Amino acid sequence: MQRIILMKNIALERGGFGNVYKVDLPDGQVVAVKKLHPIEEGMHDEQCFRREIEVLTKVRQRSIVKLYGFCSHTQYRFLVCQYIERGSLASILNNNDQAIQVDWQKRAILIKDVVQAISYLHHGCDPPIIHRDITSSNILLDSEYKAFVSDFGTARILKPDSSNWTALAGTYGYIAPELSYTPLVTEKCDVYSLGVVMLEVLMGKHPGELLNRPAAAQEQDMILQEHLDRRLPTPKTDEAQDINRLISVAFQCLQDSPHERPDTQQIHRALGV
Repeated sequence: MQRIILMKNIALERGGFGNVYKVDLPDGQVVAVKKLHPIEEGMHDEQCFRREIEVLTKVRQRSIVKLYGFCSHTQYRFLVCQYIERGSLASILNNNDQAIQVDWQKRAILIKDVVQAISYLHHGCDPPIIHRDITSSNILLDSEYKAFVSDFGTARILKPDSSNWTALAGTYGYIAPELSYTPLVTEKCDVYSLGVVMLEVLMGKHPGELLNRPAAAQEQDMILQEHLDRRLPTPKTDEAQDINRLISVAFQCLQDSPHERPDTQQIHRALGV
């Protein structure tokens, strides 16, 4: 496999953990290969590598990136995953030409794709799985703008015989506020991150300071009028109704208290998925 990677590949992403490549296999299949740095460069990377394998071999859901195989060796480690054509949602939203191709209907649908994936992790897996790093960078879009959740290196399986206390993980700007004072990870941590992503998709950028404001009804109306992605045309009546519903659910997800946030099954029903 290493020989194949070196023969024909395109680097999709370079990061501290390693590099991700688009690889054409001899049989014509196109895959994404995540090639990690050597083990001696960090045991944390090794733990993430093992955790991603553990999680992805357990899950079967259409909006979660598939794992085809992996290799672990002292000189190299890599994961062979489903190739998702358009790359990350973050990169698309940051590119004006690409962002305008993702109209309001596509944005609503991709949010619902992500909700289905996270709901499956929380309620369709036994024991439940917490992603812990739901961000626009870890959501990939295919050629038809269907969304796929990726990057399970920091995921946590909520085992009944465990305290489920863990070190802080995730991406600044998406991490639930309670994780600043408790090491207990729950499904509601993912729900908060999901709320951030929902607003980001509708606004076309990270919501930033809006996360610290009260979610009164007038605030939600203000977002609809002033903060929606201006690169797209004004939503039509039916689109505006769908967007209003998404904004309302997003603010419920962003409640400071995890007990006041809906679970992903409730979100699923509220959005009519």
